[in-house]
Amino acid sequence: MLRIQNLRMQLDYTEADLRRAVSRKLHIPEKQIKSVKLRKRSVDARKKNDITFLLTVDVKADGEQRILKAADKDVQAVTEKAYRVPIVRSEERPVVVGFGPGGMFAAFVLAKAGLRPIVLERGCPVEERAAHVEAFRKSGILMPESNVQFGEGGAGTFSDGKLHTGIKDPHIRFILETFVQCGAPEEILYEAKPHIGTDRLQGTVRHLRELIQRMGGEIRFGAKFTECIARDGRLQGLRYEQKGEVQELSCSHAILALGHSARDTFHGLHAQGLPMMQKPFAIGVRIEHLQKDIDRALYGKYAGHPKLGAADYKLAVHLKNGRSLYTFCMCPGGEVVAAASEENRLAVNGMSCFARDGRNANSALLVGITPADFGSEHPLAGVALQREIEEKAYLAGGGGYKAPVIRVEDYLVHRISDHFGKVTPTYIPGTAFASPDSYLPGYVCEALRLGIPEMAKRLHGFDAPDALLTGVESRSSSPVRILRGEDLCSTGLQGLYPCGEGAGYAGGITSAAADGIRCAEAILQQLGGKVWKG
Repeated sequence: MLRIQNLRMQLDYTEADLRRAVSRKLHIPEKQIKSVKLRKRSVDARKKNDITFLLTVDVKADGEQRILKAADKDVQAVTEKAYRVPIVRSEERPVVVGFGPGGMFAAFVLAKAGLRPIVLERGCPVEERAAHVEAFRKSGILMPESNVQFGEGGAGTFSDGKLHTGIKDPHIRFILETFVQCGAPEEILYEAKPHIGTDRLQGTVRHLRELIQRMGGEIRFGAKFTECIARDGRLQGLRYEQKGEVQELSCSHAILALGHSARDTFHGLHAQGLPMMQKPFAIGVRIEHLQKDIDRALYGKYAGHPKLGAADYKLAVHLKNGRSLYTFCMCPGGEVVAAASEENRLAVNGMSCFARDGRNANSALLVGITPADFGSEHPLAGVALQREIEEKAYLAGGGGYKAPVIRVEDYLVHRISDHFGKVTPTYIPGTAFASPDSYLPGYVCEALRLGIPEMAKRLHGFDAPDALLTGVESRSSSPVRILRGEDLCSTGLQGLYPCGEGAGYAGGITSAAADGIRCAEAILQQLGGKVWKG
């Protein structure tokens, strides 16, 4: 098979156009081409008067060796290796704690290997969880164990379902194909920035759970892990709470895929002596613009073209005060959502559906925080800082999980807003006018004021007067890392595998899923399985 990269096509190209382009690129007649399959598609918007697609395609053709000899550097021979899970003969049932992306894919691989894993998930099935999240948005009454952070699918279930990742991992194709098998749109296999959308991701998560169950896996919902049972430095089992009772589960291998908001569990593990350390994270606000203004700024006359969809952006600036400001988890045509998981503490996130057809665009606008900013050497000092900021944001919004919001124009001149302009907030349960100065550290506020005008030099209108800043975005990543060795086991307890975003080894759905697979493979190797090499 031949792979062609950097194949430029017009936005309205047809399959016939693509075959002709492949024919020209390979210098062969079309009849010599057996098949053309799209591998990757990205938008090249560097020239706003000539926006095009850049494609990578896989081609099967007669005489591939002869073609390759005459081809340029954009053409190369490739051999696909499908991911395979070894069947392992063992009576042991490994345990997976947490059923977000890391836990789901760990359990999926263990189930495919024939090990019938047991999953402990503190939250609810995704169907119930979605109802609880919607009730919270309408009533402001929080369910601490079933919300945007906790429950089947993890925090990513109520974001954009973004699958783009900067990591190079041989498992990524398998992850995407599994999502498609479970109902995700097939285009995630080739779009450069794949996303499923909150509306479709919930069904995809449910189907993945059902796959695991059909292979013998067991998911125990409402089961909150509390502590490890150990002897002589090895894992012997786990304790968990379910329906008010403490249960014990014997096991010698367990994967901890806790998620970045399992703060009570972090404290419990620290009290048990599990080695962990502080980890840098980021904090800030959500910025909202009209999506049509972002489309116009990025796509010019092509704004609104049906093949382009809603435009997205990614910005970063290094500031004269030594800090950096960057955008994260940009949600085209989306909304800002309530992401609290603790009473009287406020957090926000971004979400968009598959169509990305909402009125506003939003993105996290974050400033990096290092352990030097924590004010303590305690491993969980970052958690304490997050909580302090979230409490201040809750008070700034006036309680009831209303979010503090301000117009960009007013914020830049240290003035509290008293009206909205053309951009109105999407956040529910509601908002109150307040400045980030009332809940964010001074160095974060300074970075926002310095950085927003700088970003506007790169994206016209980013500092639009009526753009909104809604706080607080505090859960972009975990503030702690649970230490593990090269074998992926905890450095303090053999048989325990810290995993994914909560343990400090991933950032986003795809990288967490990949880490879950790696941890599952580590267990398979321990049990005598021969692990696939991509």
